[in-house]
Amino acid sequence: MNIPKELLYTKSHEWVKKNEDGTAYVGLTDFAQSELGDLVYVNLPQEGDIVTVEETFADVESVKAVSDVYSPVSGTVEAVNEELLDAPQLINETPYEAWFVKVSAITAEAEFLTAEEYEALIAQ
Repeated sequence: MNIPKELLYTKSHEWVKKNEDGTAYVGLTDFAQSELGDLVYVNLPQEGDIVTVEETFADVESVKAVSDVYSPVSGTVEAVNEELLDAPQLINETPYEAWFVKVSAITAEAEFLTAEEYEALIAQ
């Protein structure tokens, strides 16, 4: 299982890459995509939308089910990875490059886990 050390993680299996400019990229972890199976559809928010910690901001559909994706931060969606709309399988292929949104004006954050803490969580 790939768990990059430089990222932060949530208990609901999202990853966060915090940037020096105060923004953050958000995506689904390798563990999450492997549990979901082959993704066939992704529903993303719009640029300018407000996201709130621990509330749904997107969903993904696999051949198994539809699953919600929860925001690890509160803020404004600055950018959306529109490439995923046409190629949701990128989440399966390269989960840590297939970011969903870039969030700015962050006002709150979830309780993040380090790579080691996340690894312990999924080992349970």
